[in-house]
Amino acid sequence: MNRVVLFRTTARILMGPGSVKQLGQEVSLLKGKKVLIVTDQGIIQAGILKPAQEALEKAGIQYQVFDGVEPDPRYEIVLKCANVLANENADLVVGFGGGSPIDIAKTVAVMATNDGPITRYFGIDLIPKAGLPTIMVPTTAGTGSEVTPIAILSDEGEKLKKGIVSSYLFPSVALLDPELTLDLPPQITAATGMDALIHAIEAYTSVNATDITDMLAFQAMEILYHAIRTAYANGQNLEARSKMMEGSLLAGMAFANAGVAAVHAFAYPIGAEFHIPHGVANTLMLPHVMRFNLMGDVEKFGDMAEAFGFATEHLDDLTAAETTVEAIERLAEDLRVPKHLAEFGIKESHLPSLAEGVMKVTRLLGNNPRTIILEDAIQIYKSAL
Repeated sequence: MNRVVLFRTTARILMGPGSVKQLGQEVSLLKGKKVLIVTDQGIIQAGILKPAQEALEKAGIQYQVFDGVEPDPRYEIVLKCANVLANENADLVVGFGGGSPIDIAKTVAVMATNDGPITRYFGIDLIPKAGLPTIMVPTTAGTGSEVTPIAILSDEGEKLKKGIVSSYLFPSVALLDPELTLDLPPQITAATGMDALIHAIEAYTSVNATDITDMLAFQAMEILYHAIRTAYANGQNLEARSKMMEGSLLAGMAFANAGVAAVHAFAYPIGAEFHIPHGVANTLMLPHVMRFNLMGDVEKFGDMAEAFGFATEHLDDLTAAETTVEAIERLAEDLRVPKHLAEFGIKESHLPSLAEGVMKVTRLLGNNPRTIILEDAIQIYKSAL
């Protein structure tokens, strides 16, 4: 490590089966009197929120539920949620669900103390002051948003996902209970688990990687790659679910500091325009972006094969790197994640405009181990058709 680096993460992290029962205690430690729980209809209908509600009721804490979060939420959802927050006079926000509710919760908390519109905060370090205290309770092992200073929102006008990056978005508490993930359907387990693995892969190969983020990302890759098939095949396996949540957490810590890169940049336009779930969009693009990136850091791409459990001591760096990509392709196939953009109605005629969308995501392309130009972006999309 030959440069000055900064490492940040969520200040307080609780993890383990049944830990959601401590939600009331955590709210009390933060002096919360009235809680707004931000979630979605799927969580409500599945009954997953009940343990959190029971924990708050047991602690005698008032709460209100906002369940209007949508997949890949538009930034307009923040305004709707903020109105509920203001009307209820809540002083603490709990994000409960996947990445979408958590990102909305993080954003609403800072908008409570900062003037709008929210669009002025797209970018890096543009939020002037801290928001309300927040507790994030993920119900998937995927986004890692509970330990990142990032919120991703959809801009339908530009058909693009945009990021708000600020240290004020770090939650006050991350509470990770793997029991909340036991009933996740296999396809969601696959998509969110691959998303977590991709966070680790991109953090590990980011040009901003450090010894600390490499340690976290490598450990995350080892854990996730070896646990995801079991979690997918047997969702009630608590050990596999715990490993997935641990791996997602470590990957989140890594990419919160090293950043993600071109895989996410390619996923954003297709996710925003064709409504492809984020984890699926990332997985679709992963092997194609990895093959393009190989020569940017052959040694690190080869190291990943070791994290996946392949013997690499007798392989040259390039062969080991190619083994890494082949392992990823086999994993996605085993998890039955869609393989082609055409499955979502994307045609070759769409590629130039999609590629132009990629080139707008400069925040992520700047982390990529290999420079990408517009012609490269078109070809990478073409390889994924």
